[in-house]
Formats: sequence, C-alpha cells, structure tokens
Amino acid sequence: MTIAEELKARGYAEHESAPLETILGAKRGVYLGIDPTAESLHVGHLVPLMLMKRLGEAGHRTVFLVGGGTGMIGDPRDSGERVLLDKRTLEHNKRALKAQLQKLMGKKIEMVDNAAWLSKTGLLEFLRDIGKHFTVNELTKRDLIRRRLDNPNDSISFTEFSYSLLQGFDFLTLFKKKGVNVQVGASDQWTNMLSGVELIRRKLSKEAYCFTCPLITDANGKKFGKSEGNAVWLDGKKLPVFQFYQFWVQIPDQGLDQYLKVYTFLSLQEIDTIMELHRRNPSAREAQKILAREITKLVHGEKAMHQAEAETSARFGGKALDALTEDERSAFPVITITDDKNTIVALAASGFSISKSEARRLMQNKGIRLNGTTIEADRAVADTDLTNGEAFLEKGKIRIILRK
Repeated sequence: MTIAEELKARGYAEHESAPLETILGAKRGVYLGIDPTAESLHVGHLVPLMLMKRLGEAGHRTVFLVGGGTGMIGDPRDSGERVLLDKRTLEHNKRALKAQLQKLMGKKIEMVDNAAWLSKTGLLEFLRDIGKHFTVNELTKRDLIRRRLDNPNDSISFTEFSYSLLQGFDFLTLFKKKGVNVQVGASDQWTNMLSGVELIRRKLSKEAYCFTCPLITDANGKKFGKSEGNAVWLDGKKLPVFQFYQFWVQIPDQGLDQYLKVYTFLSLQEIDTIMELHRRNPSAREAQKILAREITKLVHGEKAMHQAEAETSARFGGKALDALTEDERSAFPVITITDDKNTIVALAASGFSISKSEARRLMQNKGIRLNGTTIEADRAVADTDLTNGEAFLEKGKIRIILRK
C-alpha cells in the first residue's frame, strides 16, 4: 500500500488540490502551520500531527511553522473576532508549543517562525507584491467570510480579512527559501491553504499543492477546540493524564473506528479485528481501552500510560486498600493525619480541595465515606479505622488515602 492509499484508507484526506497520488508521488517538502493562540495543543491538532508523522516516516521532509506573526492576528472563526494576544504571551506560548512538538515528533524537528519574515515585511511592499494577486470578490466568496458577512449581528475586521493573504505569503516564503511545496492542515483551513497554492502559481509559475485532513468531532458533533469549549489538552498540567486517558475510555461507540485509524499506529488489519471483537461485546469497551492506551502512550509516554491504567483499576476496580499493587497505590493522593487535621471534615476539606463548610454539607447529605462506610457526623479518625496506618476517604468516585 502506498502512502497515498494508506492515508485515504485511514480517512486522513478530505480536500486535495490535486490527486493525492500526484501530490505524494515524489518526495516532497511538507509544512504544517500552528498558531500559538494557547500554550498547549489539543486533540484537534493531533490529527494533522499524526499525518505529519506518517509523512515523515514515508520519507517526506516535514517542516513545522509556528505563527509568531499570524498569531498576533488570529485566523477568522465562525463567529466573533479572536482576542489579540500580547507579545509576552505569544513568546510563552511559542516556547511551550515547541517543547510539546518535540515531545510528540522528536527533538530534531525542523521548525520555523513566520514572525521572522512577516515582521520585516513593509506594508507597501506586502500590498504591492502579495495583495495585488488577490481580489476582494474572491475572498468574500469563501465560506467562513461569507457566513460572517451574511450574519447581520456579526462582522469581520480587515485584520481577520487579511489572514488568508498572510498564510499564502508563508507558503510562498517556504517554497522559495526551503523548497517546501506541500501544505497540510485541518479542513477548516482549506481556502487559506489554496491562497498559497495560487500565489505560488501566479508569482512564480510553479506548481505547489495542499491537502487537508477532516475535522474530528466530539460526541455532540462539535470540532475539538478552545473556541468550542471542549478542548482536550495534550499538556498534563492543563489536563491530568488520568482524565486524558478516561476521556478516550468513555467515548461512545460512534466514530470509534475513525478514532482508531487516525489517532493510532495500529495497522488497518488490527483495527478491523479490534472492531469485530468490540461488536461482539461492546459493553466491555475493549476497543476504547485500546484507543486510550495507544493515544495516552503517544502523548504522555508509556510510564504515564501505565499509571493511568493503574489509577483506573484502583478507582473503579473496587479494590480494598490493602489489595492495591504499588502502581495502583501510587495513583492516589495521600493526606497525612496530623493533630490539627484529624477529623473527617478537616481531612475531606484538605484532600478534596473544598471548604470545611462544603465538606460538612456533603457529610450531612451522605456524600462522604470512610473505607466504604458513609459518615454522617464529623469525628476524629480512630486507630480502628486504619489498616496498617491507612484508610480510604471517598467523595463520589474520588478516593484519597489517609495515612497516619
């Protein structure tokens, strides 16, 4: 199977400026642009990153562009203008994204920042050399811009309107300076990407290409992203690894086959087998567990993946404290019982990051348990509550270890 056939079979290709077999029929320089509008990538970004990883493994040269210049503007979205970020925030985000990309793609990735040329390009030079190749008629026909203009309660600023020209200029610059002749991205960037293809053809009479991967959506049909409020962050500080792992374990069956194809390196034959077994016993959620294991290992590493599995087993496996393995035990927060923190209320407030009044209210509503037994009135933890100096304190499905 060729790389083009593999990408089509996995559902990576949606829009193509030429047949994918033509685009990838020779070794290419391929770039993916990422604007530093946040300090972390999310699972929506992970699809084009997986595409880039596959292209790199197939022998194509991959270049990552972080938009230090375009990030100061922000690409147009379906409604409302993005909040403009200051330079200090952008610099912080760029450093964070570079570290994240290196963790996902490897330390030796080739990375550029479009601020290197956009910040040095004069306005008159840009309008003369780039702007004259685009017509307002053409730009206003693009879906997103047209929707914004057709909405009487919305508008689009010249800042956002110019984004497509800047992205086209990026492609032209990389084409001339680095021999990059293919751009990839998510399907919502399709018309912006065509700007670069057209600009290269009009200015240089040379051929360049682009193709997009589809936007992967959540269970409600919304694309993953910060603007939608459903971003599943790849940074463990913004989203703990256990919660990241659980997100994939809990996804519905709908779209599961697609997730396995785009988010893992399992072969198509392996995925077919996994889905067949899943159809026989969907309640076991084995396909979701395999997906969670693979994607957590990819994003956070094998050790973190095993810890997330251990925490899942410990939290939802119903094991008693003395039956936990060392890995399972390490998954729980530990609160030490001290003279000033020895009652159920004080320990619950400390362990669950709530106020004492909230802990007391939960207790009165039978929401606090000690070793599985509901505690309805505050009291000190007695030695008889402890096994080898430890006990489980529980609030809903959240458990912490008390240690004396």
